[in-house]
Amino acid sequence: MDDAQLHTIWQQRQFNDRATPLAQPLAVLMNRTLRKKVRQLGRLAEIWDEVIPEEIADHTALESFSNGVLTVMVDSSAHRFRLQVLLAGGLQREIQSRFAGALNKVKLVPGQFAAVEFSGRREKES
Repeated sequence: MDDAQLHTIWQQRQFNDRATPLAQPLAVLMNRTLRKKVRQLGRLAEIWDEVIPEEIADHTALESFSNGVLTVMVDSSAHRFRLQVLLAGGLQREIQSRFAGALNKVKLVPGQFAAVEFSGRREKES
């Protein structure tokens, strides 16, 4: 074998580090997608706390906002029913008028709360 062939074989046997850093793709994801969603959900949470009576709001947690649908977790069927009545009675229109984005529907789903944050707001159970 000549030197060129030996060099080729040596290069082929060298370890190829094929790992790609995640920092850049994650930064793009955060900037393009998540920042807008977090900002929208934060604004909806502010409106929710202003509009919904505290005795019902304490039993709810905003779960997600996607494609114009705000998903709200409610911890009991009694509170879910009261919230449905309030939303149908005009509170949903009030939230829609205060929110700058497209809010088409408020979807209520059953859920349980486990821990209380430092601020006193409840978190959903994982």
